[in-house]
Amino acid sequence: MATAADSSTGAILRQPGFAHLLLYRIASMLSYQIVAVTVGWHIYEITRNPFSLGLIGLAEVLPFFCVAPFAGYLVDHLPRRRLGMVAIAGLILTAVILCAVALGWLPFKGVWPIYAAIALTGMVRAFLSPIYNALFARVLQRSQFAHGAGLGSVVFQAGMVIGPALGGALVGWGSKGLAYAVAAVMAAIALAALAQLKVEEPPPPATRAPIFSSIAEGARFVLSNQIMLGAMALDMFSVLLGGVVAMLPAFIHDILLHGPEGLGILRAAPALGSICVGLWLARHPLHRNAGRTLLLAVAGFGLCVIGFGLSRHFWLSAMILLFYGACDGVSVVVRSTILQLATPDEMRGRVSSINGIFISSSNELGAFYGGSMARLLGLVPAVVIGGFAVLGVAGITAWKAPLLRRLNLRDLQ
Repeated sequence: MATAADSSTGAILRQPGFAHLLLYRIASMLSYQIVAVTVGWHIYEITRNPFSLGLIGLAEVLPFFCVAPFAGYLVDHLPRRRLGMVAIAGLILTAVILCAVALGWLPFKGVWPIYAAIALTGMVRAFLSPIYNALFARVLQRSQFAHGAGLGSVVFQAGMVIGPALGGALVGWGSKGLAYAVAAVMAAIALAALAQLKVEEPPPPATRAPIFSSIAEGARFVLSNQIMLGAMALDMFSVLLGGVVAMLPAFIHDILLHGPEGLGILRAAPALGSICVGLWLARHPLHRNAGRTLLLAVAGFGLCVIGFGLSRHFWLSAMILLFYGACDGVSVVVRSTILQLATPDEMRGRVSSINGIFISSSNELGAFYGGSMARLLGLVPAVVIGGFAVLGVAGITAWKAPLLRRLNLRDLQ
C-alpha cells in the first residue's frame, strides 16, 4: 500500500496497484458503454418504439436488484480480486452472446435474446463497483482518497466518453457485430488488469455472520448516516427523474435527425463534461462547502435537462449535455469521496452495493420511467417535466438534509 506522504496526484498515478485498478475500471466501462450504445441502436432499429428503450433499463435493473445485496456480502467475505475476475468473465460472455445475435449465429429471432443478454449484464454489473471501491481502499491511504476519487471519476467518465463514441463509430462504419466483438476485447483487458493487480487482501472474518443479518447491518449503517443517505438519495432521484441518456436514440431519430455517429457524440458529451470537472477536482479537491456545491450542481443538472428537451439543434444539444455531465461529475466525485471516507473497511462491499442499488435505481429505472413518460406525454414534454422535477429534488434535499447542506469533507477525514 502507498505511504501517507504520497498524496499528490502524480505520486498516486505512479503506484502500480492503483494504475492496474484504473485500467480495470476504464476497460470494463468501455466494454459496458459500447454494448449500451449498440444495444440501444439495435433495439430501436428493430422496434422504432421509445418504450422498447425503457425496457432495456428494466431488463438490466431487475436482475441487478436481485443480485446486488448478495454481491456486497460476497465482496466483504471472499477474495475481492478473484471475485472481480469472475464477474468480468461474465461481461465477456454477454458481449459474445450479443455478437452472435447480431451476426445471426443463433436460431432465436426478435428482441428477447437481446433483453436476456442485458439481464445477464445486470447480474454481472452488481459486482463491478463494489469490487472497485473495496480494492480502492486497499491500494490507497485515507489521505489520498479525495485525490484518488477525482482520478477515478476521470477514468470512469473517460470510459463513458470513448465508449459511446467508439460504439457509435463501430456501428455506423462497421456493424453491430463488430461493436459487440470490440466490447468483448475490452472486457478481456479488464480481466487481465485484475489478474496483474498486486493487493493486500483483508484477512477473512473469523466468523461469518448470517448473510441476511449481514446485509441488514450494511443497510442500517447507510440509513443512519444522514450525509451518506442524503447524497445517495439526491443522486438517485435527480437521475431517475431527469436522466435523458436512455432517450437519446429517439431524439436522434425523430428530433435531431442524425445517424449512429451522432448518437455516439451525444452519449459521449455528458461524460466529457464530467471528465473536465473530474480533472479539476483531482487537482483541487472539494474540502470546504462540498454539500452546498453538490446541491447547486444538481440544480444545474435540472436546468440542463430542461434546455436539452427544448433544443432542436444537434450541436446545441451536445453542448447542453456537456454541461449536464459537468454538473453530474460534481455529484459523482463528492458522493464517491463521502462513500470512501465514511465507510468502515469491513463493510465496503455491502455499502457499495447499497450505493449501486441507488445508482441503478436512477439509471435503469430512470430509463424505464423515461420511456414510459415519453409514451404517455410525448418525448419532449416528458424530458422537460423531468428537469423541473430535479429542481424540486434539490430544494427538498437542501431542506431535509441540513448535515449534507453544511458538509465540509475535512470533517470526515
